[in-house]
Amino acid sequence: MTQRLKTHYLNAIVPNLATKFQYKNKHQVPKIEKIVINRGIGDASQNNKVLESFLNELGLIAGQKGIVTRSKKSIAGFKIREEMPVGICVTLRGDRMYGFLDRLIHLALPRVRDFQGISPKSFDKNGNYSLGLEEQLMFPEIDYDKIDQLRGMDVSIVTTAKNQEEGLALLTEFGLPFKKA
Repeated sequence: MTQRLKTHYLNAIVPNLATKFQYKNKHQVPKIEKIVINRGIGDASQNNKVLESFLNELGLIAGQKGIVTRSKKSIAGFKIREEMPVGICVTLRGDRMYGFLDRLIHLALPRVRDFQGISPKSFDKNGNYSLGLEEQLMFPEIDYDKIDQLRGMDVSIVTTAKNQEEGLALLTEFGLPFKKA
């Protein structure tokens, strides 16, 4: 089944951006390449049960199982040894990516208390957007009674845009609720 945002991208966003930026070819229009969800586990690296619950939560949110990222070297100040688990990461592409973006825009972000919109200043120079979420409860898949502790996550939307202006135009067309300047 084709995702709703994917058909919206092909039928409405591509023609709009092609006329706005005067692209000669439809393949020049920027698109979303992947979405990376990253979550640091902090002190939970010592406890395998908590690590498994974090993996299950991220799997529910993303629709695909995450991988455990491990430290590359020991850092005594942070009490980290080499190959110790330090985070969880999921990379979404294709239909799962569009499905997650749809849930993020239409279900999760409106559930944030006192939501004013997301900052349009979080673009890098290549048009990729990064967003920090403070808790996992904004996603309807997560049951409040089954979580151990509130943990945030970082969501990075990687695009093929060449600059910040193209990336902002692309994500605005998708419906991401940016703050008004």
